[in-house]
Amino acid sequence: MTAPTTLQPIVPSTSKKTDGVPRIVVVGGGAGGLELVTRLGQQLGKSGRAEIVLVDRSPSHLWKPLLHEVAAGSMDANTHQVDYVAQARWHHFEFQQGELRGLDRAAKQLSVAALIDDEGIEVLPARTLAYDTLVLAIGSMTNYFGVEGAATHAMALDALGQAEHFRRRLISACMRAQNTSAATPGAASRVDVVIVGGGATGVELAAELRNTAEVFGAYGLHHLDGQRDIHLTLVEAGPRILAPLPERVALQTGKLLEQLNVTVLTGEAVVKVEAHAVLTASGKSLPADLIVWSAGIKVAPILGELGLPVNRLGQVPVLASLQTEIDPAIFAMGDCASCPWPEKNTTVPPRAQAAHQQAGFLVNALRLQLDGKPLPAFRFLDHGSLVSLGRFNAVGNLMGKLTGKSLLIEGLLARLLYAALYRSHRMVLLGPMRMLLDLLAQWLRGKTVPRIKLH
Repeated sequence: MTAPTTLQPIVPSTSKKTDGVPRIVVVGGGAGGLELVTRLGQQLGKSGRAEIVLVDRSPSHLWKPLLHEVAAGSMDANTHQVDYVAQARWHHFEFQQGELRGLDRAAKQLSVAALIDDEGIEVLPARTLAYDTLVLAIGSMTNYFGVEGAATHAMALDALGQAEHFRRRLISACMRAQNTSAATPGAASRVDVVIVGGGATGVELAAELRNTAEVFGAYGLHHLDGQRDIHLTLVEAGPRILAPLPERVALQTGKLLEQLNVTVLTGEAVVKVEAHAVLTASGKSLPADLIVWSAGIKVAPILGELGLPVNRLGQVPVLASLQTEIDPAIFAMGDCASCPWPEKNTTVPPRAQAAHQQAGFLVNALRLQLDGKPLPAFRFLDHGSLVSLGRFNAVGNLMGKLTGKSLLIEGLLARLLYAALYRSHRMVLLGPMRMLLDLLAQWLRGKTVPRIKLH
């Protein structure tokens, strides 16, 4: 079932292009896709030079790296969401809500599924959208790697609804533990949270949950000790956490997690997930009230059903121009694209900074395409990586342009740079003035609401 809609105007079952005006359709309103349509709308849609259309199954956007904060309750998503309909109105593009279902390259049309609300009622009919240029930016989703019980008993953090579901489960588990302790003197008030996957999402969630656990006592859960009673375990199959990052960043992060009383188990492959336990290949059985799966990503299966070549990970291979190998009218970007990185003899990693850079590249490339000019080659610049440990710390590495080496950073500087990444994304979407007003509004709101969301 697709997400319910808000403020979405009724559209005809088939959306026709304006005669003589080229149409650029972007599928996927994640960080890269929304930045792309926002800038294209300002530069091409506003002047009538092109029609810009965004297709997404959700009604709003939230920067994906924030989902762990929503899950931990330390962020209210309502203050950070961007409504696609409003964004479209302000930035001169059209929004079509629905899920991609098929592609007809010969007719240059894509099909969008009907939109069904929570009551099972059709809100919008199935549609076909004509395009002159198509950009696939549908991102990625959790990969359970076929582990028995993982998809059934573990929760993913791919979307806002999943993050909020975990937060509600966490609060319920803590309240049950508190009541058990209060009703039965001497009874253990214990909550076990197991996070599978030692990548950035898993590490950041573990730190953020420790922050939440320490705050609970101030809001009524007085019998629950945030350090003693809420047990956090991070399980990683590889030899260390944060495998894509430099080893010294991983080592420093591991020390910080140890200080936060987070148990880190490396070299432990999960072989089965049960309702209240995680089983590993070494024979460990980890008790769990809540299980989060963040062990890897994959591309949505629909990409393999569009008639485009895909690699073993399900990504669409693209040329240096980000055009697909068999159709110059179709581009792919972000996590769903396998983009060459010649300098490293590999492909561009699935990171937010890559999607941001590709969005900026495509704004220029699509304008050149409209003019019939040759397209440049995309060049990824690795600026390093940052991992947020909530209010406790942040750690990461910056790539030095002069030395070609990375610089380890942590503490206040790392936290400021991490915050700046999000603010740069908001600036693209809102503009400088509205971004500053948005920052002020969030600061004021932080003075009048609890530190964590309690419902």
